[in-house]
Amino acid sequence: MKIDDSTTDVATRIATSLLEIKAVKLQVHQPFTWSSGIKSPIYCDNRLTLSFPSVRNLIKSSLSKLIQAQYADVEAIAGVATAGIPQGVLIADMLNLPFLYVRAKPKGHGMENLIEGKTHPGQKIVVVEDLISTGGSSLKAAEALRAAEASVLGMVAIFTYGFPIADKNFKEAGIALHCLSDYSRLITQALVLQYIAEEDLASLEAWRKDPENWLQ
Repeated sequence: MKIDDSTTDVATRIATSLLEIKAVKLQVHQPFTWSSGIKSPIYCDNRLTLSFPSVRNLIKSSLSKLIQAQYADVEAIAGVATAGIPQGVLIADMLNLPFLYVRAKPKGHGMENLIEGKTHPGQKIVVVEDLISTGGSSLKAAEALRAAEASVLGMVAIFTYGFPIADKNFKEAGIALHCLSDYSRLITQALVLQYIAEEDLASLEAWRKDPENWLQ
């Protein structure tokens, strides 16, 4: 996974914005519990960015520039349901490209579509996500597009936790991942903005390296 901004400024601005609008919350001493059961000092809900026009526009512009820089021959944008859908729509509109989205599972009625929207064999598609954890659901979307004979150029996202397992999964799938900001940049900014204390850094880094055993 790469942080792809022409300077470090975009990654820092994104991290700062996520903290300021509370799309990301950090609680080292009162950790969150994820649906998987994992205890986590961080909770990220990038859907909140849609409610703040300045942040929404920053993300839209930054992701669009990232796609143009990394995937100049892109022919369509695909969002991963559900959080990748609004981001993908915004980007497709800005780049004047077709848009489609991929469901987590086929619709249970009608045409029972897994992919919603028009695609065709060989179409060069960039997949859009809001958040990368292990990459599991994101890569399933890419696999569905490949099964439909589309050409998946790669994936972009707003933010990644930077888990080693995610890097491994994307590498094994042969999917390039480019993100605007990441956990390390977020923690750096959280310290600068005094959202966390310096003594919290070791615990926060330990969680990123081994989240399943963080409190054991």
